Amino acid sequence: MKEDNVFIDTNIFIYSIDDLGEEKKGIASELITEQFLSGKLIVSFQVVQEFLNTCIRKKVPDSETEKYLKSVIFPLWEIYPTRDLYLQAIRTKEHYRYSFYDSLIIAAALEGNCKTLYSEDLQHNQKIESLTIINPFK
Repeated sequence: MKEDNVFIDTNIFIYSIDDLGEEKKGIASELITEQFLSGKLIVSFQVVQEFLNTCIRKKVPDSETEKYLKSVIFPLWEIYPTRDLYLQAIRTKEHYRYSFYDSLIIAAALEGNCKTLYSEDLQHNQKIESLTIINPFK
């Protein structure tokens, strides 16, 4: 696996297709495009599941959801569930006091050798091991 990868949390992918907030949509779309083209962007199985769940809940047409998955998210999907990933998430939860699912995102980013995790939901500029959390909307 490459070094210095970048991980983007689910909410940023959702903002890139959501018409409710044009400013966030623009920032999210630009970030995804820039990082996609860099070849260093990765995501985990959790991002895939959360993205699908949100699209279903927001009643995004299945054809649009499938197109976005195939063209954007699937090519980035590198982290799959493993025993070690879940154990790392539990340790992260205990040490940093994030929810389990936020800790699973952090654990996936660490497993993927990411230097940056873009997320609106986590503490901006926090450093966890070799990973820095960045809120792109700040």
